[in-house]
Amino acid sequence: MIETIKMEVIGNVPMWFGVGVQTLVALTLGGLIGYDREKKAKAAGLKTHMLICLGSSIFTSIGILVAMSYGDEGDPNRIAAQIVSGIGFLGAGAIIRGQEHVMGLTSAATIWLVAAIGYTVGTGYPFTATGFTLTVLVVLKLMAPFYKLVEREAGYNYFQLEILSRGTVQRVISAIAVGEGAEIDEITEEDFGDKKGKVITSMFMSAHPRQMERITLDIKSLIKVEKVNYHSMPDQIDRLKKSLNMGSKDQ
Repeated sequence: MIETIKMEVIGNVPMWFGVGVQTLVALTLGGLIGYDREKKAKAAGLKTHMLICLGSSIFTSIGILVAMSYGDEGDPNRIAAQIVSGIGFLGAGAIIRGQEHVMGLTSAATIWLVAAIGYTVGTGYPFTATGFTLTVLVVLKLMAPFYKLVEREAGYNYFQLEILSRGTVQRVISAIAVGEGAEIDEITEEDFGDKKGKVITSMFMSAHPRQMERITLDIKSLIKVEKVNYHSMPDQIDRLKKSLNMGSKDQ
């Protein structure tokens, strides 16, 4: 009977304690990445990432315990191979191919990475898995500010974004736009005028054209959204620049 298992840094610990720590760590690390995706209103959000990370950790832990119990008859690497191949089908389900664009690639990539983090936890390396998680969060968090810094040098424009949705989506689309580095000027909502509760949302913002493409793709992926259109308003950006210059001179 197996009484102890080995964990990174800590060493040999009672089996019930080690598996318990692995479970909590897997839920926490998967939740950290899932929370970032949840805030951006992605289909694969908090619960999905937590369960993927936990499931990978459990499968790996059980594979190691079986190998320890039966010696040469058990091979934990078989479990790892099945996790890698099996999670690919789940990630593929998060990818949506439209007529012009492919959406969901980042969500599929985070699903794949969370499974790898869960596997790392299950093998008894929770601290290494934490380092992997922080690396993923840095990529997810810092790319938008980096894009904003680079694209600001290339020149912004003023855009009007129009969304037709089933119910209000103002909070979600605002978070998406701000997350991509756009500067929101005004948001308005009005009823479409039918009995299905449809709403037309207009958002006025200054952004780089590439930012607008990413914002539009993210908004199109929302379940409630039916149509998204945007167009530039170059005369408005000139007025905005003049007002900002006048304000700085007054100060």
